[in-house]
Amino acid sequence: MNQQAKRIKELFGYARTLTKEQGIGTMCVRAAGFFKRRFFGKRARYWPSNMALEAQRSDPAAETFPIISILTPLYNTPQNFLTEFLDSVENQTAHNWQLCLADASDDAHTYVGELVQKHVAANPRIRYVKIENKGIAANTNAAARLAQGEYLALADHDDILAPHAIYCMGKELQKTGADFAYSDEALFRKSPKTAHVAHFKPDYAPEYLMACNYICHLAVFRKSLFDAIGGERPECDGAQDHDLFLRLIDAMQAKDANAAPLHIPQVLYYWRVHAASTSGGTEAKPYVVKAAQKAVADHLAATGRSGRVEEGIFPGTCHVQWELPEPEPLVSILIPNKDHVDDLEKCLFSLYSKTLYEAFEVIVIENNSTDPATKAYYEKLPDRYANCRVVAYSGGFNFSRINNFGRKFANGKFLLLLNNDIEIISGNWLTQMVAEASQPGVAACGAMLYYPDDTIQHAGIITGLGGYAGHSHKYHKRGGSGYMFRLATVQDYSACTAACLLVRTSAYDAVGGLDEAFTVAFNDVDFCLRLREKGWRIVWTPYAELYHHESKSRGSDEEDPAKKARFAKEQARLYEVHGKQNILHDPYYNPNLSLDYEDFRESGDLRNLKNVTL
Repeated sequence: MNQQAKRIKELFGYARTLTKEQGIGTMCVRAAGFFKRRFFGKRARYWPSNMALEAQRSDPAAETFPIISILTPLYNTPQNFLTEFLDSVENQTAHNWQLCLADASDDAHTYVGELVQKHVAANPRIRYVKIENKGIAANTNAAARLAQGEYLALADHDDILAPHAIYCMGKELQKTGADFAYSDEALFRKSPKTAHVAHFKPDYAPEYLMACNYICHLAVFRKSLFDAIGGERPECDGAQDHDLFLRLIDAMQAKDANAAPLHIPQVLYYWRVHAASTSGGTEAKPYVVKAAQKAVADHLAATGRSGRVEEGIFPGTCHVQWELPEPEPLVSILIPNKDHVDDLEKCLFSLYSKTLYEAFEVIVIENNSTDPATKAYYEKLPDRYANCRVVAYSGGFNFSRINNFGRKFANGKFLLLLNNDIEIISGNWLTQMVAEASQPGVAACGAMLYYPDDTIQHAGIITGLGGYAGHSHKYHKRGGSGYMFRLATVQDYSACTAACLLVRTSAYDAVGGLDEAFTVAFNDVDFCLRLREKGWRIVWTPYAELYHHESKSRGSDEEDPAKKARFAKEQARLYEVHGKQNILHDPYYNPNLSLDYEDFRESGDLRNLKNVTL
């Protein structure tokens, strides 16, 4: 018997037993729940409730929202796609929109203009112009010349706007006065109500945006800002929106260094997946890759930074090889150690034999070792490894205090906090980390850490996971792209593990080092959050790869009552210092993703999408 037949037999057996024990009514209720979950559980899961949509339609405040002009170039659009797109705009719950259509269709597709003209005749908010096809950027600019709204939005001719897109955008723009806002999006094949996946994005993440255009749809921005930078650039066709977003942000930050796009965590746009669309991947349009690299390179030039833009780990992503400062800044590597000389030797041997970056010193912080062999090992270290010395810490175990003690002996412009059970994999790991941590506004850089079985131990820390903090993509197999390329691109994170953390010495000192009240747990989370409170950013790079020989299943803290109590105390302190709500709402993690798992799966509770508040 195959597995499916066996499963069906088991289900009918369960139904008979349930009917016999609890009655036909209970069985029917359970059966209805099963079929709803099995066949309809994902249907319209991002779509607002009818009650929410009706409330928006009757909201008088919507009459005061700013006008948003939607820019849509048309080119030989399939009639059914165009009809669905036009209907999605005209059926918006708010009327503060204008639709600007620039039609570059050829003579074989005259139905496009004919269909649009019927809608124009019935709806004065739709404006239309027939143009010569000069490419997506030029055609978008032609649509922009029709616009009369305070804000502009970009929408493709084969996609669909969520029914509350203009309402939600208008409301937030009115409330915040933002110059630029973007939402989440979902991908569909036949109907938006059967969308198969959503792109739940972080708040503004500058490193991530240089690596790939995660903003995409729906993006809305001031017309005056669009006009000031000259609109979209034809030379970046294929990545014209990515280029536009970078230039919009550059213009915003030229006036206010802290300016950033506003993220609205609602699915306001449905991106159709078909053969000619980039929603299915950049393989559909190979020129997108080169255009994106140009967009990022021009962004670097405009902001006065020096780097070479290369293709990233996966197609459709970019990687900036930053120019290192000259001379190379000294890195002081702090390695706490108590006995375990085998681990320490593996760490040091890989460090010295594989690391291509030369300007480093190593400070082993001796922490109350008891094995006589450890002392003998220490005595030989300076002769075996250049610029390596041992300093002796005394006192009870306190990870924060040990590292703060080691810092007193460090001479480097950067400090590298490194566990003694780390093993180097890639020779350019430290080069990559120093390059990232040297960038303006960046205080610290974390690395990709693998367990020895080539599953991920650390790829950045997300606060709120498990109620406190967890590691991005933990246990994910090595070599994957992760959620929306987040395993394969340089990322902004709220924190990174101190098992391998490079930090500017000046930033370390400015916040007083690690908080010694966090003796074991959360000291790195607290440290990074305090850096961020000072205005610094924390980045993580997949281009620095190391093994972390930490056990996958230690469990000792939960089994030992004293350790369990200490851990609970440090959990409480994390909330006390940073606020529970701040911990539970990580700006680099979407609120529609689960806090119970580390794999970026969707939350089981998407009520915020169903019940859109007024």
